[in-house]
Amino acid sequence: MALEAQTRYFGFVMDLSRIPETPEKSASTKPDDVSVPFRTVLISIVVLWGAYFVLITLRSYFFSADMQLEMAARRFVVTIAGIGLTLVLWSILRLVDRQPIWIKIGAASLFAAPVALAIGQINHVVFEELVTQIQQNYAEERGFRFDDEGNLLYDLPEGTVIKAPGPDGTSSINPTESLIVAPAEVTKDTWRSVVEIALGRYFLLLAWASIYFALLAGTQARIAERREQQFRSAAKAAELRSLRYQVNPHFLFNTLNSLSALVMTSKTEQAERMIQTISRFYRHSLADEPTSDVALKDEFDLQKLYLDIEAVRFPERLRPVFELPEELEEARVPGMILQPLVENSVKYAVSAVARPVTIKVAAHEEFDRLVITVSDDGPGVPDSAVHGFGIGLANVSDRLEARFGSDIGFTSTPVPGGYRTEIRIPLSRPAKR
Repeated sequence: MALEAQTRYFGFVMDLSRIPETPEKSASTKPDDVSVPFRTVLISIVVLWGAYFVLITLRSYFFSADMQLEMAARRFVVTIAGIGLTLVLWSILRLVDRQPIWIKIGAASLFAAPVALAIGQINHVVFEELVTQIQQNYAEERGFRFDDEGNLLYDLPEGTVIKAPGPDGTSSINPTESLIVAPAEVTKDTWRSVVEIALGRYFLLLAWASIYFALLAGTQARIAERREQQFRSAAKAAELRSLRYQVNPHFLFNTLNSLSALVMTSKTEQAERMIQTISRFYRHSLADEPTSDVALKDEFDLQKLYLDIEAVRFPERLRPVFELPEELEEARVPGMILQPLVENSVKYAVSAVARPVTIKVAAHEEFDRLVITVSDDGPGVPDSAVHGFGIGLANVSDRLEARFGSDIGFTSTPVPGGYRTEIRIPLSRPAKR
């Protein structure tokens, strides 16, 4: 019979080896692609150039009355070109997204210049024909004319005397003389006009680059905050997992000692029953992710299994009582959170006396909080057992704090006629589907 018990024991160990492990979840340490979304970039560019279009159009409307529709249409073309070229500037600046700020500022200052010159050139080409037409209208209204070279002339009336110093100090008369009101624009003048326009657009582009860098800094800050939260969650999960794993070896050590005592005293039937119950207990306890919550009903069932194991050792002394209202069966609690408390009651109450001891595990709701108590009517905690007793309590307290933060209540103290531990945590139930 002892051989059969040993065989069943090794079968139990092999059963445990077949329990699937829950893959460990950790925060990803792979760096995110820190960049401003294209949609945000496009909106910022369109808003900036839209504001430019509106302001310049309003200025033109109040200070000029000629050909407003034609000017607005050409200004819209320039605005569309500005949006496109600013996107080109963005495609360059995004190459230095991860560089220090001084490199970003230098890149914006450098690459905004050719983009501004391109916008200025486009502006000149788009408005050139319209400007010529406006000048011609202006000349016709005031009696001016353009010659073949593009000079704006004013023809003097016949007989007009033009006084000009001559070699001998006399004045010359040229009744057919025409005055040049505005000389024809030469290449130098064209480039000067383009540069003047480009300077204004240059500072507009720098203003947008500042906005872009601010958006980038905000994105980087949000990603850094999210990554910090991931690391914090991973650290919390690791702490919960570590605290949970502290429970199993301690329980296994005690139960194997009890099993050994039964085998040594040839109580093979009790040993066989204990092995089977241990097998069910570990299947139940190891099936869940160590950091996940479980239904309170499952937690109570787990403690019933444990007390069934201990009842093999103390068939006459151990009297378990469980009180769980039906409406609280699906309330969520950390897995095996009651194990150290129930184990302390067995170790320091049941095994310490020769009389029957009742261990009571109960739960109730109080002001939207879940209250769980583990109590016994044993002798309390002897002074010699304070150290070992406190390890289990510290484990429970640390797990509750790691899971719920400071929003918990945890008291463990002797009471008249025994010992009582109380847990108060937020009451949560699974979402209804």
